[in-house]
Amino acid sequence: MRWDPAQYALFSDERSRPFFDLAGQIAAEQPGQVVDLGCGSGELTATLAQRWPAATVRGLDASAEMIERASAVTGGRLSFSLADAADFDAGGMDVLVSNALLQWVPGHQALLVRWAGQLNAGGWLAFQVPANFGSPSHRLMRELADSDRWRDRLTGVLRHDAVAEPAEYLELLAEAGLAVNAWQTSYLHVLAGSDPVLDWVRGTGLRPILQALGEDEAAGFSAEYAALLREAYPARPFGTVFPFLRTFVVAHKPVVAHKPERTARP
Repeated sequence: MRWDPAQYALFSDERSRPFFDLAGQIAAEQPGQVVDLGCGSGELTATLAQRWPAATVRGLDASAEMIERASAVTGGRLSFSLADAADFDAGGMDVLVSNALLQWVPGHQALLVRWAGQLNAGGWLAFQVPANFGSPSHRLMRELADSDRWRDRLTGVLRHDAVAEPAEYLELLAEAGLAVNAWQTSYLHVLAGSDPVLDWVRGTGLRPILQALGEDEAAGFSAEYAALLREAYPARPFGTVFPFLRTFVVAHKPVVAHKPERTARP
């Protein structure tokens, strides 16, 4: 799927808050190898390099457009490259961060278990995914896509099983041997503009629909969807309130102490 870094960056302040809330719970002191899966345009990955200046920090993303933008912040021990999260091997990693990526990866639960086993002892696995798929923004999008006008063109374009509940992630990684902290935060973003919620989802969740339709059809869908969003998220004198629920998981792989074997007494 093609990404538009400029569209995504329209709400960079709001989108960056969950990253810092996630990274703030990683207690790694001197990691050697750090990776940011789904690094986007790289500005947030660069803060990991600043936090751990002795670490080798890599940003990986499946979007060529994002990686091209990220090249502007490459330097020192920080680098970026094109890669698919489903192919990533976490062997040798001390910190693996994934911010708002895994909702795009079908079957990512199996990936999490694999990465948990591959991480270095003492390593950290931290990810954040949207948990707002039942909110009006996504519900209205699905309902419109399933309407008589659009059903034939958009059947199967949107997924309905993008993420799991926090308890499922916790159990999954705890059974893999990690100590897990899982929680949810609901952000109340106050957005400016005439159709700010539409502008928000154009940068993320609406992209599969826009790319499945021709230019004129995409404009028609957007116009219908915008009207529904304006009713669901009415503008106030101070802006439009856009609630956004997110799920966070930070897991630590313990260092296993190997006890010396007892020798038999003569």
